[in-house]
Amino acid sequence: MVDFATILAGFSDAFSLYNLMFVLLGVVLGQFVGAVPGIGPIMAMAIAIPFTFGLDPLPAIAFLVGVNKGGLVGGAVPAVLMNTPGTPDAAATALDGYPLARQGKPLKATKMALFSSVTGDTFSDIVLITISAPLAILALRMGPIEIVALMIFAFSILAGLVGTSLTKGIIAAALGLLVASIGTDPENFTPRLIFGFWDLFNGLPLPSVAIGLLAISEILHRLSLAHGNVRAAITVADTGNPDDRRVTWIEYWTCRYTMMRGALIGTVLGALPGIGSTAAAFMSYSMTKAGSKDPKSFGKGNLHGIAAAESANSAVVGANLIPLLTLGIPGSVGAALIISAFMIHGMQPGPLLFENQGRLVYGLFGAMLMANFLNLWVGQLGLRFWIKVVSAPESIIFSSALLLCFVGVSMATNGLFGVSIMLIFAVLGYVMASFGYSLVIFIIAFFLGPRFEKSIAQSLSLTNGDLTQVFKSPVAAALLILSVASFIWFLRKNVQDDAE
Repeated sequence: MVDFATILAGFSDAFSLYNLMFVLLGVVLGQFVGAVPGIGPIMAMAIAIPFTFGLDPLPAIAFLVGVNKGGLVGGAVPAVLMNTPGTPDAAATALDGYPLARQGKPLKATKMALFSSVTGDTFSDIVLITISAPLAILALRMGPIEIVALMIFAFSILAGLVGTSLTKGIIAAALGLLVASIGTDPENFTPRLIFGFWDLFNGLPLPSVAIGLLAISEILHRLSLAHGNVRAAITVADTGNPDDRRVTWIEYWTCRYTMMRGALIGTVLGALPGIGSTAAAFMSYSMTKAGSKDPKSFGKGNLHGIAAAESANSAVVGANLIPLLTLGIPGSVGAALIISAFMIHGMQPGPLLFENQGRLVYGLFGAMLMANFLNLWVGQLGLRFWIKVVSAPESIIFSSALLLCFVGVSMATNGLFGVSIMLIFAVLGYVMASFGYSLVIFIIAFFLGPRFEKSIAQSLSLTNGDLTQVFKSPVAAALLILSVASFIWFLRKNVQDDAE
């Protein structure tokens, strides 16, 4: 157990001008790369890790955490303003953020995203600081059977996002799972569906698929509507009402339960390795929509939709460090990069880290809290700048975004093969959107597919193919019951909506 003097010493190390400058630099860089489609905080962290070698461990790791936190805030900006998520996590934010911006309320939408993101992030950081060890033990006890049940529950939530056509929603999910199976079999490690392209041996790169479907396809759609006319990337109507340019305290307080639900979902899923912030955002959005008294308002500019998505995906950032610091298990790609930074500086995350490097750990906690306040401050200043950027001609905005997507994906995938995959999925996304198939469901199914398949293979090995063993786990049984209940609930709501 870390003594109180060590905790105070760690926080005093964090709250110094030297560390403050590195955290501020990380937050500013993170918001910038998150706001520009095609780069993203993960890529920025990967590039920045070698440059932190000459720094002390605390400012080096705090800088990377600042980039990660700032990236989630920045990713919401293009999602709201251009319907082009800067990061996959912000795709759920675009569902209500973009319609609100089209109504002449882009500042209200982006500020709600900022406030919700900081709220969810701060909540998860407090959980990380206070009860990280018990949550890590709980995550460790989640075996393959429980993970399969959790994944089935996540897929059942997809029923809330199928829109007006249940058939098209199921087809989109099935297509996402099919695409996720490209690569190697997790059980026998044999290649499948690679068609002689050995670059696909490890599966399709997530940056290529996500950016192609969500960013490039939307840009292609917007350019197809231009008809040779030069116009702004987004036309923002000034309603003349000051309330449309701000989020009032009453509006923020009205969303408190939504943000709390999102923060809880993000914290729980973030503590479980492999789930990720994208799944947390969509699950929070779905549950908020299902529990709303006016579900039809979602997708048309509802502040609760923005609050649900942003509070959940930001809460994952702090929760991802729970298994990392206590077990040495990265919960996400960002956490894996932070482990690399730890090891560069001669430290091994795990159970002994609190005992051997307690002062550094609590210094990192202090830097994380500091990053949240800086995120709020930098975001407040940066939002006005990004609102002005969208007044530029869309030919400049979209051509710049395309260039950054090409450069970013080529860097993330180490070559032009990833760019080719991105273009293929850009065309696929354009076609799917044109015929009314949900890109959201496709992305979630693709994202969860490999983990789902691997857990099934492990569960079948543990139970010798006896599926009844699942009901011997109370957690798995409860999740399966919830899955059936949620699917029936969403199915009935879709039938009722069709009848109306």
